[in-house]
Amino acid sequence: MTGMIDDGLPQPRRNGAMAVIALGMTMAVLDGAIANVALPTIAGDLHVNPASSIWVVNAFQLAMTISLLAFSSLGDLWGYKRVYVVGLLMFSITSLICALSDSFITLVIARGLQGFSAAAITSVNTALLRVIFPARYLARGMGINGLIIAVAAAAGPTVAAGILAVANWPWLFAINVPIGLAAFGMSLKYLPGNPRKPEGKRFDVVSAVMNALTFGLLISVIDGFAHDIHWYFLLPGFVVMLIIGWFFIRRQRHQTYPLFPVDLMHNRIFSLSLLTSVFSFIAQMLALVSIPFFFQRVLHLSEVATGLLLTPWPLATMITAPLAGRLMDRYNAGMLGGIGLLIFSAALLLLALMPAHPSHIDIVWRMFVGGIGFGLFITPNNSTIIASAPKERSGGASGMLGMARLLGQTVGAAFVAVIFAMFPSHGMRYALVSGAVIAVISAVISGLRMRNVAKIKN
Repeated sequence: MTGMIDDGLPQPRRNGAMAVIALGMTMAVLDGAIANVALPTIAGDLHVNPASSIWVVNAFQLAMTISLLAFSSLGDLWGYKRVYVVGLLMFSITSLICALSDSFITLVIARGLQGFSAAAITSVNTALLRVIFPARYLARGMGINGLIIAVAAAAGPTVAAGILAVANWPWLFAINVPIGLAAFGMSLKYLPGNPRKPEGKRFDVVSAVMNALTFGLLISVIDGFAHDIHWYFLLPGFVVMLIIGWFFIRRQRHQTYPLFPVDLMHNRIFSLSLLTSVFSFIAQMLALVSIPFFFQRVLHLSEVATGLLLTPWPLATMITAPLAGRLMDRYNAGMLGGIGLLIFSAALLLLALMPAHPSHIDIVWRMFVGGIGFGLFITPNNSTIIASAPKERSGGASGMLGMARLLGQTVGAAFVAVIFAMFPSHGMRYALVSGAVIAVISAVISGLRMRNVAKIKN
């Protein structure tokens, strides 16, 4: 295959490839949340109620969740570069459709298509890193990738507010068009190819449909539970999800190249690392969803002040994630991840035990410690997940990494809603204590990998 690289790209092509990854992931991460800021304006302009307007966000997230594993499978079959390049092009086109939408239905459909495009980009993102970087530098590449995601996540509300200060909401989507097209052009030049599955191995459409139904129903049930929908409405969906899921997993066990990588789940390091990732993102969401409510409803801070006080978290992650990649050259990834999670847990407890009327300094240093802990964990964990899979299965590993994050975030957000309903006066404190406990559980799981993780170190 033209452009196939055995052990990473030489410089300066590697920098060009990372620039493509940075542009693609920045767009995908930003658009996951950038519309939140504009929902009231969008609802008013398109004449829908606030409850309905949430579908501008839900359509994107749901489409991304149900298609992530399908695109990662396509990456293994057809090549990661092909999937990523198509994702960039479609993201640019669907962003333009979002910007030109003159009705709520059109916008929701376009956002769903944009979610599928973001899934294509995200599904093979970390798999491409394994082809871009030499094996000895993979952890550093993962650290850079973590930095990119942290910056994009931190910049989301600020970018949205800046755009809305000088333009109307369609520009939130229109700004992606030139960026996406630039990334598309660069990807054709800089991104490397990769070995693909033998000819004759076809994409399993039936498995893709079963996967979409299983995870779509799962996310819908969790979301419905969080929004206090009566159990007798949710139970049928849960039962159908279990039935389809059972047949889905059974089908995957008989596939040579399964869409849901059940074969990789037999790998102890891979499965423990994924479980660690799910628990860590549950803990993170318990904090990041509950804290803004405390800032605004209890401390009566403005949205701008809330955003500024949240910034130390991703800023610290931004600093620590690349450093953790370098530390992996010298220290056990399971140990680094466990230490990071314990620091993260301590920060959540410190936030829960804040004074009733904390100063900004009281908040900032605690948030910074939380970001340090999470950054120290995320790079070694993600690197371990990718490195523990065979190179030809990097797409499946990358897809599962994304699914672990999405599932953890969804469950964490649902837990916050339940805790707030049970403890309306002290919801944030209970959410943070719960997050601290879950982070400790995640640290214990991370520690279980210490004996074996050195075996897969590149």
